[in-house]
Amino acid sequence: MEGDCLSCMKYLMFLFNFFIFLGGACLLGVGIWVIVDPTGFREIVAANPLLFTGAYIMLAMGAMLFLLGFLGCCGAIRENKCLLLFFFMFILLIFLAELSAAILAFIFRENLTREFFTKELKKHYLRDNDTDVFSSTWNSVMITFACCGVNGPEDFEAIPHLPYSSLEKATPEACCQRELQSREGMFVNKEACLTGIERFQNRQGCYTVILNSFETYVYLAGALAIGVLAIELFAMIFAMCLFRGIQ
Repeated sequence: MEGDCLSCMKYLMFLFNFFIFLGGACLLGVGIWVIVDPTGFREIVAANPLLFTGAYIMLAMGAMLFLLGFLGCCGAIRENKCLLLFFFMFILLIFLAELSAAILAFIFRENLTREFFTKELKKHYLRDNDTDVFSSTWNSVMITFACCGVNGPEDFEAIPHLPYSSLEKATPEACCQRELQSREGMFVNKEACLTGIERFQNRQGCYTVILNSFETYVYLAGALAIGVLAIELFAMIFAMCLFRGIQ
């Protein structure tokens, strides 16, 4: 009976590690896609050092899970106590790090409100000054998602013009409609947009546009994160049970 139970744990351990292996491969794939994607994400990520670092962290996490899943599978099938202990310690560290990140995200969730982004935009945005990382990132977001400001063009009325600007404009160029939503895209009518003619401007705020675009993916990412944590927890339990059962 004990041998049958050990054999069952061994194959369950292999199964859970196979899912971790697949999860690592998915993270690795998403990280690579974000960095090399030619449809706009690469432009946004490259403009923001924080996002740029985050993409490489995702790559590193994917590679680590990929490797640990492989080691866990090998440790389970070969019944190697050293590999199982190594696997358990690293999965425990990753589990605690992910749990800490989830708790911090929940605690600081108020920093992702519409009011917070509006305040930051009015405080730090320098219009069409692409040498400033904050402004360049916002311009890339507005161009990519065909939106303007957090709530709309009215967000920029209180933002001062650049000293060298030749046009007394409230709306930045990034809010003007383009034939193609990229920095290389031609303006539909730039002069009319900058003089305030609304039909040549993107009037919808980025907060609503991005929220609507990613609403489905946010729930999917949350469900995926919970699933990954559950798989890691069960993998650790089976690793310890198998470790203790091996003679």
